[in-house]
Amino acid sequence: MFTGIIEKLGLTKQITKENDNLHISVSADFTGKLKIDQSVAHNGVCLTVIAIDKDIYTVTAIKETLQKTNLSTLIVGDSINLERAMKLGDRLDGHIVQGHVDQTATCTSIFNDNGSWIFTFEYDPTKNNITIEKGSITINGTSLTVVNSKKNSFSVAIIPYTYENTNFNKFTVGTEVNLEFDVIGKYVARLMNK
Repeated sequence: MFTGIIEKLGLTKQITKENDNLHISVSADFTGKLKIDQSVAHNGVCLTVIAIDKDIYTVTAIKETLQKTNLSTLIVGDSINLERAMKLGDRLDGHIVQGHVDQTATCTSIFNDNGSWIFTFEYDPTKNNITIEKGSITINGTSLTVVNSKKNSFSVAIIPYTYENTNFNKFTVGTEVNLEFDVIGKYVARLMNK
């Protein structure tokens, strides 16, 4: 379980393909506090730490994960949004985030709004995921509030702190991102379809 408040930006140090799996090695300030089997969200994708070597740790993304996320597009040197799992009893500063990406989206517009940024994303509506105005959405692991919700697109407003401390500052029009839709909204939508 995560909050969607990005803790650190990590740096992708090595990517190794093994059969249909991808082993991703990441350098992060908090590596020394990790242990094998812990969960860390990488651009919003919950992955298990399988190896640690000094300030670099390694996780594995399997075929199912690679098909639903943007992790297969990572290259060495990419920055990646990181969040360690929530501690029981901590303040929940963001939203309820599972680290289970539902699908990807494409950035279609970036507007500098004189001190903040408005990012617009388009996604495939046939997967039956929805956004609602002022509802939550998680983009590359960053928990945000939806503005301008449409059937297959939405926008989010990014404050300077988020822009500077996540990989949003690397996005361009055409950037593919991971989306995790609001978990409560997913259950309600499923119940309404029954």
